[in-house]
Amino acid sequence: MNASSATPASTEASRTPFDSSAPWRLHPRVALRPEPFGALAYHYDNRRLNFLRSPDLVALVETMGAHPSPEAAFAAAGLDERRWSAFERALAALAASDFLEPA
Repeated sequence: MNASSATPASTEASRTPFDSSAPWRLHPRVALRPEPFGALAYHYDNRRLNFLRSPDLVALVETMGAHPSPEAAFAAAGLDERRWSAFERALAALAASDFLEPA
C-alpha cells in the first residue's frame, strides 16, 4: 500500500500500535486526493504517499474520527462483516505509516 520506504527516525519512535477497539482519526497533516480507484493520501510530515484502493476505505478514513472505534465506523458505513478484517488490515497499515493517529 505504501509507495515510499523512507521514514524519518523521529516518526519510527512515535508510532502507536493499531488497536481496533480504540478511536482513530486521519492525521491532520494528511491530504486525500479523490481518484477513480479511491484516493491518493499524502503525509506532509514524512512525505509518504499511499494509495487507498477502495472508495469504501476512503469513506472510512474520512469518517473514523466521528466514531468510537473502527468497528463502529464499519457498522455505520454498512460494510458486510465478512469484509471487516480486510479493512482492519488496511487501517493498521495506515496507522503504521502515521496516516492515522489515535483520536
